[in-house]
Amino acid sequence: MTANGVNMAVTSQAYLDGSHVKQTKSLITELCRLFYTLGWVSGTGGSITAKVHDDSVPKSDQLIIMSPSGVQKERMVEEDMYVLSSTGDILFSPLPKPYPHKPPKCSDCAPLFMKAYDKRNAGAVIHSHGMESCLVTMLDPLAKEFRITHMEMIKGIQGHGYYDELVVPIIENSAHERDLTEALAAAIDAYPKATAVLVRNHGIYVWGDSWISAKTQAECYHYLFEAAIKLHQLGMDWSTPSHGPIQRSKPLLGGQTTKTPFKRCIVLDIEGTTTPISFVTDVLFPYARDNVRRHLEETFDTDATQDDIKLLRSQVQDDLQNGVAGAVPIPSDDAGKQEVIAALVANVEGMIKSDRKITSLKQLQGHIWCTGFEKSELKGVVFDDVPGSLEKWHASGVKVYIYSSGSRLAQRLVFGYTDHGDLRNYLCGFFDTTVGNKKETKSYVQISESLGVNKPSEILFVTDIFQEAVAAKAAGLEVVISVRPGNGPLPENHGFRTIKSFYEI
Repeated sequence: MTANGVNMAVTSQAYLDGSHVKQTKSLITELCRLFYTLGWVSGTGGSITAKVHDDSVPKSDQLIIMSPSGVQKERMVEEDMYVLSSTGDILFSPLPKPYPHKPPKCSDCAPLFMKAYDKRNAGAVIHSHGMESCLVTMLDPLAKEFRITHMEMIKGIQGHGYYDELVVPIIENSAHERDLTEALAAAIDAYPKATAVLVRNHGIYVWGDSWISAKTQAECYHYLFEAAIKLHQLGMDWSTPSHGPIQRSKPLLGGQTTKTPFKRCIVLDIEGTTTPISFVTDVLFPYARDNVRRHLEETFDTDATQDDIKLLRSQVQDDLQNGVAGAVPIPSDDAGKQEVIAALVANVEGMIKSDRKITSLKQLQGHIWCTGFEKSELKGVVFDDVPGSLEKWHASGVKVYIYSSGSRLAQRLVFGYTDHGDLRNYLCGFFDTTVGNKKETKSYVQISESLGVNKPSEILFVTDIFQEAVAAKAAGLEVVISVRPGNGPLPENHGFRTIKSFYEI
């Protein structure tokens, strides 16, 4: 059946009167009653919409059921629902009811709902007026985002885990709901990982692949908003891993700048801090990807490569059990060297493409880069201010360390074969993710304990990643953020001192 044929089939009177449409209407009435008890749709506010799920109809052609506007949401029945085509045309309107009911009207949120359907291929969208979603936008009237991390319920948000920072864009309210359409669309485009948009002094729009996904996420968002509000009342910071006391940052008067005071130890990130991000993304990663097969074939029987293969086998086995995309089985050695290498290459290419921070990949990459540096096919790159600063700190008795997601071998190679010569003499040690994830506070606690300082504040950590800065600060370290060409944007009002050169330290 042609695309037009599909549309004709789902818009026929028989289909409109059928079980799929009826079940979706019934579902929305049930959800509205539930959400009324939660305070999300009281006073006729808020709204819900869902696609009519039917396995025989492509999702892009599925009909849309939408609750009406200006009605008592907890008293709605199936006959009150609007039915729209996949493009937003109204196919069915409810009949008027006697006084004191108002004439039927499709939800004022309809244009906004359609943006979520069109841009995110959503299966359902919920618009809540829940008190939590309103108040959380008032905690900082200037904030353009809501941020929270290290809360269990973050795991209920699509694409997020406990250690991740959840970011929800905030758009400004308007007198009429439809006037928010373009602002919401812009927020959806600007935050590709987001599954919700907050409207200041108003509420929230949440979408998901299905009504279950949208409902689950809406519940998690409201929980997190309430947690943030209560933590704020206690003077605690919900945006940091430790949720410790809120630190009020004071801007320097007159726009003056001061140098960060010397510390006993300085811990440096690499990518975006000592070294351009482009060197890693445009040089190192492509070199490792393009030379996986050559490296494995040339070194297959060495102890180092056999150890790499053992780690990769273990990782791939875990990936297969967890359904990780791109993972393919690695045959036993009995299948032959070439068969094993082919499977290894396929897995490694997938890991690199996904930018996975896992030991098995980092260890193999380090060995591949080692060959490249030794053959002079690679040369480390650092910013021009790095060599002189490292020399100055070393001469002053300040111990300098590196903490990067790359393996310690890879770190030594980058600083051992630079365009400014061997800089390793100025470095006292290297830390990688074997001490922990760089966005976890406990990693910096372990580093501070390893360095033997009297207190963590004697360590200065320099990074370009906001989440790493937050985690290090929560561990008590002094932190500055490196702002280098090519680095990603920082959140507004992030509260950290920034530097553009090590000469400022």
